[in-house]
Amino acid sequence: MKRSIFVIAASALVLVVSSCKINNSNTTTPPVSSFAVVHASPDAPNLNVYANGGVVVQNFAYGSDTGYYVVQPGIYNIQMVSAATSAALVNQDVTIEPNKAYSIFAIDSLSKIKAVAVEDNFTVPSSDSVRIRFLHFSPNAPAVDILNGSTILFSNRNFNDQQTNAALAQFTTIAAGTYNLEVNLAGSSTSVLSLPNTVLQGGKVYTIYAKGFAGGLGTQALGVGTIIHNESN
Repeated sequence: MKRSIFVIAASALVLVVSSCKINNSNTTTPPVSSFAVVHASPDAPNLNVYANGGVVVQNFAYGSDTGYYVVQPGIYNIQMVSAATSAALVNQDVTIEPNKAYSIFAIDSLSKIKAVAVEDNFTVPSSDSVRIRFLHFSPNAPAVDILNGSTILFSNRNFNDQQTNAALAQFTTIAAGTYNLEVNLAGSSTSVLSLPNTVLQGGKVYTIYAKGFAGGLGTQALGVGTIIHNESN
């Protein structure tokens, strides 16, 4: 995920490229938060995304992410519409708590598309380690395990399971290095996706998420997306 920082004015919701500092004449600095948007709905069109009626991003393609927008905490109405037809696809409220960061994913198939907010954490590991999590956003894929060799890194993960179990959105710390990852059917040795030579760079914070359809073709094929939360431009 690009570490572009944008500031969203809470009233007019005007986006400007800026640093994450918010000018304030008072001596007390108000709390700020941030969110990014990720398009992970395999058969959805490019999206125009709005928050409280203001433009967040336009013509937003599947597999893309925006970088973080710095905002005042509060409740934001997130709308996603087809960039081609202006058809309304998502209209949901998302609560942004003070001093927290979130990734807002567009997930599921087009007929059931929805927005899911997942809390992020930017605690940076040491240079020989990475912090990583896995999110399952392949709508029709079964439960899976993520392995490196015989070591299970993430076990029995189901579609969108972090929504009902917040602990599954937490990051874990592992050694930096090159991994030969396998996505297996949960509890079995049957591989559904191989990810050889996956480089995890020390000092980085990663989200790896399953995307696409099991049995899908082309851009809709089962795969993974990778977000580096503390990547500089």
